[in-house]
Amino acid sequence: MSHLSGPDPDFPYLGENDRFKFPLPENAKHDSIVAWGGNLSPGMLLSAYEQGLFPWYSEGQPILWHSPEPRFVLFPEKLHVSGSMKKVLSRHRFTISFDEDFPGVITACSRVNRPNQEGTWITSDMITAYTELHRLGWVHSAEARYEGELAGGCYGMRLGNIFFGESMFSRIPNASKAAFLTLARFLFNDGVRFIDCQQHTNHLESLGGVDLGRVEFLALLRDTLAQRIPGATDAADRRGSWKTQSSKTLY
Repeated sequence: MSHLSGPDPDFPYLGENDRFKFPLPENAKHDSIVAWGGNLSPGMLLSAYEQGLFPWYSEGQPILWHSPEPRFVLFPEKLHVSGSMKKVLSRHRFTISFDEDFPGVITACSRVNRPNQEGTWITSDMITAYTELHRLGWVHSAEARYEGELAGGCYGMRLGNIFFGESMFSRIPNASKAAFLTLARFLFNDGVRFIDCQQHTNHLESLGGVDLGRVEFLALLRDTLAQRIPGATDAADRRGSWKTQSSKTLY
């Protein structure tokens, strides 16, 4: 796979039931980069996440497929909610919803200024690709509204009992935390074994995120994906359940 910038127009489009075999992440020799090139079609993205990879690149680069060493993850028993956040959640300062404004969330995430980064990795191609996976039922968002306005949120992909967190944003203090913590509690209550946070941030560490070595992470990923999802009509369909649940039942 190779292309000078963004998705390769000559690479085949893969539907959600098609798969591509990437090189084994354990054999990566370029830091976290396992492969480059290809496109962001549904089957390509689903293949990547199932094999422990995710796309992360900037405008002007080919698509770079990463598998970090170490990997940052969040387990149910490690989830930490500070006393101040418990008060924020219990007072329902924010109205939390799921999948009500995915375009608003991913667009806001793409505009966040992040330390030590030039521009954004959430390119227009990425927005289009994840919006399509949202339409297909694989990618989800959580929204935090304050006085009726979108104040924060996060989004990511669910594959069976794994959730791959992608990005979050906040326009006022605690909005992204309220959205993420409500989503995390819902996911853990619904059987999710862990949330893949990809790379370390102080924010996620404060919520209980921990490092896993790449080999340990990949073993956990493969073991979890090998489990049959209750209620799935097709063994290959790992969307997982996605039930509507009020934040008032979570805290």
